[in-house]
This record gives sequence, structure tokens and C-alpha cells, in this order.
Amino acid sequence: MLQGIRIIEIEGLGPAPFASMMLADLGADVICVHRKTSNGDLVPPYPIIDRGKRSVTLDLKSDRDKETLLQLIKTADALVEGFRPGVMERLGLGPAICHARNPALIYGRMTGWGQDSLLAHTAGHDLNYVALSGALWYDAEPGTPPHPPATLIGDIGGGALYLVAGILAALVARDSATDGASAGCVVDSAIYDGSAHMMNLLMTLQQSGQFTTTRGASLLDGPHWSRCYTCADGGNISVQCLESQFYAEFLSLLDLSEDPQFSSQHDKELWPVLAARLAGLFVQQPRDHWASIFAGTDACVTPVLSPEEASNHPMNQRNTWVMGANGLQAAPAPRFSGQEPWVAPPAPGRGQHTKEILEELRQRRR
Repeated sequence: MLQGIRIIEIEGLGPAPFASMMLADLGADVICVHRKTSNGDLVPPYPIIDRGKRSVTLDLKSDRDKETLLQLIKTADALVEGFRPGVMERLGLGPAICHARNPALIYGRMTGWGQDSLLAHTAGHDLNYVALSGALWYDAEPGTPPHPPATLIGDIGGGALYLVAGILAALVARDSATDGASAGCVVDSAIYDGSAHMMNLLMTLQQSGQFTTTRGASLLDGPHWSRCYTCADGGNISVQCLESQFYAEFLSLLDLSEDPQFSSQHDKELWPVLAARLAGLFVQQPRDHWASIFAGTDACVTPVLSPEEASNHPMNQRNTWVMGANGLQAAPAPRFSGQEPWVAPPAPGRGQHTKEILEELRQRRR
């Protein structure tokens, strides 16, 4: 879908390289500018998030290599960087300098707190950003501290995916301009902003009185029909039968349809009592026993699977999980009509395409 679009990624950690991977998954030519030395133990030699990219190694403190990067930027549609505010400017690679070389460049910036904020220059991680943005609040049962899925709400959901959306929107705006201008722009993607923005569906429910700041008393974070339960083997089962017809099927499959307490689906006073009863029921059998009872029904009950288990589940006939040369990984999403079946490409070695990319630049200068 993005064939013909070139992205320059400045090597970093977390959400920025994930965003570039997604752009590569969508067909863009992504060139990752790796350091000449490795990034330590945090990054494996062939990281999955580098799949589909090309790699060039440059020393951005070297004037010669910096000029090489600026030449690459002249050929690019967008740039992705994930440093603290001011780092790229100190390297002499900030938006002003890059736009002087390529006025049409979309300059994508990925940070936790944003380019210009009270905490812009303060360290932080996924958990800190979503805690302060309000996105972490409901991720806990009453009396327990919040514990979100690592990086999914912040780095990926509130960060990388918003950066991708911003870059794509800026590319559309640039290329559809009718005044003849081809000016690029800066995309300021902050995990703090994106994770807060994702709360708007819950804020809509709050308008109708279905969400409150009291944990365990809202439509989706308190009911016995919207939570996970532990099974006899230590596995877990997820239940979220919100609509009345699905709740009725859930009760039927558990032989609870005639129980007067369970007939009051939205009685908040009964939620803790009924949750305790269901907990006592689910713990009597292993996870796969319950999964077999609810499989293929509209009761909205599914087992909680590890990625490895998900890859072996019949649902994976979609090939959502695939085994690539560098391990198990999820296939690109979303999907488009007419696409060929996806095969996981190997991630490049550090600097693997340096000679190839430098030769391309030489050819352009001739």
C-alpha cells in the first residue's frame, strides 16, 4: 500500500522502531540508520521490529556521516526519531536543518511527554506516561494496584500507532495540496497524549453514567460478566458478555439461567457476590474444559492464551501468528483485499545494506 514511500528511521528503542516496522509492513521502503556500535543487551542481533527494513550504519557525530544522512533525507518522504526533545537539534539534525534539505519531509517525533511540556525533558517509561494521562486508572480491580499489559497501552497504543496515523495523515495532506505547495511538517507524537485520547470511548460512557472513577463500579470494570477468572490448572478464562442475549447464553451454558441472583445482570450490589460465585465455579475445572464448553458460542467467553498458545489455536488459520527466521511474530495488520499471503521477512543485520544504500546515493548525485 505504501510502495514508493521512503522512511528514514534513526535507531532508537520501543515505539519509534515499532512505528517504522508498521510502515515497512505496509510496503514503505524503511531505511534504519543504526549506530556503528550495538545498543547493548536491550536489542537482539536481529530484532523482529526491524523486519522489512534496510539497515545502514552511520556515526551521527561524524560530519561526513551526518552529511550522508542529510543526503538520504533529501530522498525521503518521512523521518522517524524517538529521542528526548533537543537531541536531534544538538546533533544538527533537527527539523529546520532537515527541511532546508527537503521541504516536503514529514518529520515524525516520538516521545513520552511531547516536544513542549512541563515534563518534556524528564525521563519516563510506558507505565509513567499512562499513569499521568489517566489511561491506567481502570486497569485494576478494587483494592489492587493497576497493572497494564507491558507497553501495549502506552508505547504501542498511545505512541507508535498515533505516530503512524500522524505520518500517514501528513503525507495525504502534503500530496493532496492544491496550492502547489509541497511543504512537510513536524508530527509531535506523545505517548501521554495518545494514551489519553484512547480514553474517549470510556469518557463517552461516563456521559451516560456508565463509568465512574470508583474502581469496580463501572460498566466494564466491575461486573461479574466482565473479568477474568482462574481455573483449576492455574489458567485463566475471560468473560465479557455485555449484551443481554449474550449474558443469557453464558448463564445457560453454566446452568445458571434459573438462579434468581444471576437474573439481575446490572445490579451493582450483586456484582462482587456473583463474581465470587463464578470464581468458585471456574476454579473447579481446568481452563481448556471451560474453553471447550464455550467454543463457538455467543457467550463471549475465551481462554487467556500466551502468544505461543495463540499460534497453535485453530483461530490462527488466519496466520495472525507466524514463525519467521528470527522467531514467533504477529503478521501485519490490517489486511487489504488482493494482498498476497504474507511471509515473515528476516530482520537485517546491523549495517547489512550500507554499501547498497551508499551506492544508491552516488548514483543519484551523478
